[in-house]
Amino acid sequence: MNVNRRSVLKLAGAGTVAASVGTVASATGAAAAVRSGAAAGPVRTAATSVPGSAEAAAKAAALIARMTLDEKIALLHGGSGGTGYAGAVPANARLDIPALYLGDGPGGVGNGSKGVTQWPDCKTLAATWDPGTARSYGDAYGAEQAAKGHNIALAPCINILRVPYWGRSFETFTEDPYLNAELAASVVEGIQAHPVMATVKHFAANNQEVLRGSIDVVVSQRALQEIYYPGFRAAVQRGGAGAVMTSYNKVNGAWSHENRTAVQDTLRDAWGFDGLVMSDWGGTHSTLLTARAGSDMEMPGSTYLGTKLKDAVAAGTVSEATVDTMAGHVLTAMYRTGLFDHRLPDPATVLSKVVSSDAHLQLARSISVQGSVLLKNAQQLLPFARPASVAVIGDAADAGARTHGGGSGAVSANGTVVTPLAGIKARAGDIPVTYTKDLAGAADAARAADVAVVVAADYTSEGSDRTTLALPNGQDELIAAVVAANPCTVVVLNTSGSVLMPWIDGAGAVIANWYGGQEQGNALAAMLFGDAEPGGRLPETFPASEEQGPAKTTVQYPGDGVQVYYDEGLAVGYRWYESSGEKPLFPFGHGLSYTTFQLSGLSLERARDGYRASVAIRNTGHRTGSEVVQLYLTAPDAAGEPSRQLKAFEKVTLKPGESRRVSLALPREAFAVWQTSKTGWTVVPGTYTVSVGRSSADLPLETKVRIG
Repeated sequence: MNVNRRSVLKLAGAGTVAASVGTVASATGAAAAVRSGAAAGPVRTAATSVPGSAEAAAKAAALIARMTLDEKIALLHGGSGGTGYAGAVPANARLDIPALYLGDGPGGVGNGSKGVTQWPDCKTLAATWDPGTARSYGDAYGAEQAAKGHNIALAPCINILRVPYWGRSFETFTEDPYLNAELAASVVEGIQAHPVMATVKHFAANNQEVLRGSIDVVVSQRALQEIYYPGFRAAVQRGGAGAVMTSYNKVNGAWSHENRTAVQDTLRDAWGFDGLVMSDWGGTHSTLLTARAGSDMEMPGSTYLGTKLKDAVAAGTVSEATVDTMAGHVLTAMYRTGLFDHRLPDPATVLSKVVSSDAHLQLARSISVQGSVLLKNAQQLLPFARPASVAVIGDAADAGARTHGGGSGAVSANGTVVTPLAGIKARAGDIPVTYTKDLAGAADAARAADVAVVVAADYTSEGSDRTTLALPNGQDELIAAVVAANPCTVVVLNTSGSVLMPWIDGAGAVIANWYGGQEQGNALAAMLFGDAEPGGRLPETFPASEEQGPAKTTVQYPGDGVQVYYDEGLAVGYRWYESSGEKPLFPFGHGLSYTTFQLSGLSLERARDGYRASVAIRNTGHRTGSEVVQLYLTAPDAAGEPSRQLKAFEKVTLKPGESRRVSLALPREAFAVWQTSKTGWTVVPGTYTVSVGRSSADLPLETKVRIG
């Protein structure tokens, strides 16, 4: 099968180039000779063992030696879930192996659990552009899973947002592999600060809900390695994830749970993963191919990895040594993540226990603020300067508030879900606040008020994709009427991702507030009235029309019913817009602040393994605020990359007048591209451009480096 029928990319040739002296150009264009810190040629990426792996593997091997075949096979499949969890593997009382309870989902403790925090969705977390905040979320989320007796968390979801229509967009992070990797590793670290095994999912190329259980994704190895794999690699190598969940779909002809190229050759042999590989629910399709692929567990049920596996051992088609390896992976992950040493309560005994806390609610509110993106702020409409009156408009502001998505990502909040209307009323104090639900009367209400806040929302869920980027239920008409009546209108978007904005020119301000969790209303009010500023930057591109973006034909999305062709290759997200020349509504990385910043003085210096860029940033405004300094690298044409790529970033908070110098690492690996399976990662010789700025489309500082 030709896995890249119509690739728009020109792939570079392979080759090894000896280390040489290069030149680094300053931001003003002058060049200074430096010793090359990142020679051209192959980049060696050895398998990596995470701390505790060897000891955990030794304990697992000793336990395997004491187990019967039936006991080993019992570890390789689980039953359906109960109240509060999605599936379970029974304990082994004879050998004191604890039961496994697997709990959804990425945005909070799911499966109908009570007493838990309904966090902002994962898109909000990604929009913080802050790995530290991501780790804090993982820590708090892991604590709640542990308190509910769930020692395996089915999170995080880190599939790349290939198309904005994906129904699980709210569960995942971003369109960019580098940002994805930084967030994934941090969330995993936070979760596993507790005796809870993180499960990074869905490996791999699970980027649509339409036909997800049967579609064959036809994608080049280069696109897998550069776009769809980096988050998983970071999660297992840097984050130390104990488990990986395979996806429903096929990849290049093989079901993901049977895909030896992906699981054994890449995940295990190339990256050194020693943990548990489970199927998505119902995603196991065979006994022999699954066992030979390097996968371990069927969920739920035992159709293939129960009696049929035992029969295969008896028949000699699967060796008992293979079963030992599979069970060893499960036990190694359990030992490594502390499941033997720190036993959790039986979930049945803590069904009614409240595990949310004031600290968690404060963190939820903070994430919502830090991850909300100020897309537009004409005439500095925000923050409000004590308005005489406020008109709140839209069903989504109250009864129709959308604070989370559906499917396995749904979470039931403990206590009050603060709607936008409730949050605004509470914060407004003695400022009059009116509320109008529908189009009828909306324009009059907006016209009569000093400022108007119109809240719009969509609803997405696992199991289906959006069919349009337009807001549903006539909300565009509602917004158009309101902004026409009052130019001092703030549009708040509680959506799973990008939407079209035919009314954008008339809106005074626009905030992407995503699915903000149970503290959504309080977070929104704090931003409107200036108690806090929206600190987010877009983790995805917002197209200007349905016609923009990759995957424009049916075979490219959602597929022809059998296969879907990733013909865009590496040109996903902002890479597509940069290479195609299409101008989006808002670019990747965009986000405004309530203050202003100045970037200057970009420099690039040799480092031990590559280079280190540094840039000065100064808050030139009148209030404390945050900026995300973003570094993009443009490779020489011979590398065959479609555009510049994000390679480093740092979120900085500064007081008025305060300055700081930000240092951004560019290791040799940042310059490497995946050429072929034979040559692997290679630094192509040539001139590389280093650009620094505030978004993928706003990069005022630039310098160059010659490699090879």
